[in-house]
Amino acid sequence: MLRVCRAVLGPTAAAEDAWSETFLSAMQAYPALRADSNVEAWLVTIAHRKALDQLRAEARRAIPTDNLPEQPTTDGLPGDGQSQLWNALHALPVKQRQTIAYHYLAGLPYTEVAQVLGGSPQAARRAAADGIATLRKTYLKGEDR
Repeated sequence: MLRVCRAVLGPTAAAEDAWSETFLSAMQAYPALRADSNVEAWLVTIAHRKALDQLRAEARRAIPTDNLPEQPTTDGLPGDGQSQLWNALHALPVKQRQTIAYHYLAGLPYTEVAQVLGGSPQAARRAAADGIATLRKTYLKGEDR
């Protein structure tokens, strides 16, 4: 099992942590294991998953630093030149504006948007479609000037 963890993580302390977690999980799950199960394959699967969990956890950890590198912008001032878009967005009905924000900006599926705003997923989809259509007409017309 340690070889499996080291194959995924390399010879690190994280591999040893995954190896330890493998046995803790195996001990907890062993009573529910069927009698005809391949125990070795079962342990290898647990070890592989625990190693992947360590990789995911490591990717989420913040990296401390004293100085953050300054990244110059190539777009000018934030929000500069986008006032037409913001005005067009603000002119939308509240339901359309909220649906667009939750779906397109926050990435929520229409079922969750419907739960947040109340209503059906179909109504949320319709509100978003109507709002986007209005934004396209208003904003693109404003760009042609």
